[in-house]
Amino acid sequence: MSKTESEHLIIFDTTLRDGEQAPGISLDVTEKLEIAEQLAKLNVDYIEAGFPVASQGDFEAVQAIARTIQGPVIAGLSRTSLSDIDRCYQALKDAENNRIHVFISTSPNHMEHMLKMNEQQVIQEVKRGVSRAKELTDDIEFSPQDATRTPMEFMMEVLNQAIQSGANCLNIPDTVGYGIPWDFGALIAYIKKEIPGDYIISTHCHNDLGLATANSLAGVSAGARQVEVCVNGIGERAGNAALEEVVMAIKIRPDQFNNISTRINTEEIAKASRMVSRLTGYPVQYNKAVVGRNAFAHESGIHQHGVLEERSTYEIIDASSVGQQGRQIVLGKHSGRHAFVDTLDKMGIKIQGDTLNSAFTRFKELADRKVQITEADLEAIVGEELGIHSQDEFTLDSLELKGGTVGTPIAKVTVVNSDEKLTADAEGNGLIDAACNAISKATNTSAKLTDFNVSSVTGGIDALGDVIIQIESDDIKVTGRGVSTDVVEASARAYLNAINRLVKVKQRNEIIQKVSGP
Repeated sequence: MSKTESEHLIIFDTTLRDGEQAPGISLDVTEKLEIAEQLAKLNVDYIEAGFPVASQGDFEAVQAIARTIQGPVIAGLSRTSLSDIDRCYQALKDAENNRIHVFISTSPNHMEHMLKMNEQQVIQEVKRGVSRAKELTDDIEFSPQDATRTPMEFMMEVLNQAIQSGANCLNIPDTVGYGIPWDFGALIAYIKKEIPGDYIISTHCHNDLGLATANSLAGVSAGARQVEVCVNGIGERAGNAALEEVVMAIKIRPDQFNNISTRINTEEIAKASRMVSRLTGYPVQYNKAVVGRNAFAHESGIHQHGVLEERSTYEIIDASSVGQQGRQIVLGKHSGRHAFVDTLDKMGIKIQGDTLNSAFTRFKELADRKVQITEADLEAIVGEELGIHSQDEFTLDSLELKGGTVGTPIAKVTVVNSDEKLTADAEGNGLIDAACNAISKATNTSAKLTDFNVSSVTGGIDALGDVIIQIESDDIKVTGRGVSTDVVEASARAYLNAINRLVKVKQRNEIIQKVSGP
């Protein structure tokens, strides 16, 4: 490996694979492609597009990304099973460049309770699986799942076997977030020292102890030259190492990461964050590093004075360097379609056809209720409309509410299914509950509400309410989002959006079941 290659830190983005495994996230092919296109603009080195054998939908998404996205290498995850590896390659084969990412559990806990295998059986699986992948592609990553709870001696055997069988990247997953930075760094350094061969060491850190970014950076300091990350740090349980945090730490602290750099176009980070939040339904916490709403906000008078005099007094990151330019475009009820489209274009949002028409209609409706529509408002409006048009089994036609401090709250809702209008009314413990109950009746869909989150998009008494709802039915969790100046209407829109996602997932599962048989 040349010096230049060894100093380049490879950014392996797994938002579309590990990130999507977060409860309630269910992206369709169109949504995955939209995110993949943004990841390409971000200039990530690898996009792990999915786990092709997991479902027909996952296979189709990986295949579509492989056939469409230019620039990043497209990777797919696979177990060591030969049929899994073949299926993975079929999804990836049309990519400009592809990688098969092979994994198997190696910790005693996983081998005993999940694999029902002993150490020698696992080593044979590694040899068989990686060798098969090597017949199909020259770029093979191997991961010993739950590495941080795997005995060192056994892990060395497994990693040596992977290299001998053809792997060129050894990924060390802290699968359950067990690692501590100095210990994890020592593990990476030991592997680099003890395992001979020409390969890249990679990190894959989970955030169960809030240390995913810290562990990843410790790994880089110890010799890792690939980090596996997700936009906004989403993923299983507490999530994965956040792309934006790792990338900006490397950029801001060159004194700690000498001659190490990424090729990330950091100006696209904020846009990527907003897109992933919009399409997954997972909000970004206000105080989230780099991309949170408050990341460049200053409340303290001392801080405000310092920043006004010189930005660097309290900001180590220039907001514009990550796409957080603080620019606010203001539109009102007199703004026309051209100004609306032009503003969206400047924000990097391109929509057309029915989505544009409905988004403009929603903009005009909200402009009648709200004096000024800001850039943040526009993004929320368009985000909702894009979500609706990707799952448009039902659309909201009208909502009537009756209630207050006296009497039982009642909601009457009309939804449109194709050209048919479906009307239902229902009572509830409050107006939001009544609206959701009415939507359930109108759509003939039953689901359990498992999470409800409401926030304001901007400030002021006329601020847009942004509601994110998670529902569950038949062990399927989905998330919906709705925005409105009326929080009850926003909740109804979010609930209906979630119902649409639920219906689509169930339809997709029925098709897969028919294709695969009993």
